[in-house]
Amino acid sequence: MSLPPLVEPAAELSVDEVRRYSRHLIIPDVGMAGQKRLKNAKVLCVGAGGLGSPALLYLAAAGVGTLGIVDFDIVDESNLQRQIIHGQSDVGRLKAESAAASVREVNPNVNVVIHNVALTNDNVMDIFSGYDLIVDGTDNFATRYMVNDAAVLLGKPYVWGSIYRFDGQASVFWAEHGPCYRCLYPEPPPPGMVPSCAEGGVLGVLCASIGSIQVNEAIKLITGIGEPLVGRLMIYDALEMKYRDVKVRKDPECPLCGKNPSITELIDYEAFCGTISDEAQQAAAGSTITAAELRDMQERGDNIYLIDVREQNEYEIVNIPGAVLIPKGEFLNGSALEGLPQDKKIVVHCKSGGRSAEVLAVLKNAGFSDAVHVGGGVLSWIKTVDPSLPTY
Repeated sequence: MSLPPLVEPAAELSVDEVRRYSRHLIIPDVGMAGQKRLKNAKVLCVGAGGLGSPALLYLAAAGVGTLGIVDFDIVDESNLQRQIIHGQSDVGRLKAESAAASVREVNPNVNVVIHNVALTNDNVMDIFSGYDLIVDGTDNFATRYMVNDAAVLLGKPYVWGSIYRFDGQASVFWAEHGPCYRCLYPEPPPPGMVPSCAEGGVLGVLCASIGSIQVNEAIKLITGIGEPLVGRLMIYDALEMKYRDVKVRKDPECPLCGKNPSITELIDYEAFCGTISDEAQQAAAGSTITAAELRDMQERGDNIYLIDVREQNEYEIVNIPGAVLIPKGEFLNGSALEGLPQDKKIVVHCKSGGRSAEVLAVLKNAGFSDAVHVGGGVLSWIKTVDPSLPTY
């Protein structure tokens, strides 16, 4: 369905702006009025990473007058495979600062507002209130639900995108005209069920595919043209090169945007989503060692059996000396348990500690009461024991 324009047009375009946006101006559906609306729009991009990079660059190029950037992270070399708004010279720089510099280089007419903070319950409402539209480029469920809830409570639309390996999704959530994110996903997946891009990887160019779709939707909402993805979920398979969309209906029983909402304010999103399960948290309590402690155990010749629970391709990138690879899935289905030594102390690790905590819970339930896991995983080993190893 078509929707009315999100913002009023700006008073005028300068001669320089007319030259810059001429290819927009000669499109009848956009024209002078549409470009003036883009100039008058205030768009906030949550995240300057994989999705935020192409989104910010194309929003700037399109002539969005005010662009806000929320990101507190710093540029890492592993970002450069997909986060094209940053370059080699930006490694170690604040992402928000790096992204702002690139935006200004693309279009000096854009007013860039930097929010170099982590988005939290304490600041999200205040930050969102200054913008007409939110573009969500986050990569974790807790922040996604917070973005959704804040947008609904403030009555603002937002454009959502998600990427993983070769698959991408995008939609527009605007409770006034259709469903919200909770209508599509009432509950987050169980902890550890859906790997992050840091664990499972993502094809770099997929970010451009989904990020450009997000900008396309933002332009349509701002100018009031076309049929935005309100009430539709767009699904993209890069390997098969197939697009399809699925209708998403507003849930009348939605606790946030339904007829009788029970959620009227922001909640504890970390608790709602859970980074790891309760069982894993309980197992890890008192059974977590540091990377330095693991090194000491190895140097003393302690009778341990070190297991890497990541995937084969991760193991090939970097591994802790002496570790045996047994992926997490083999513990969850029980096939790994019968082959474990009974006369050695089991030590498990993963990339950063989440997956190994889940495996530790399985081990405890199977009777390996003295098993431990390495907090921080192989990343902690690299940081504190052997900085010469590559990170990912």
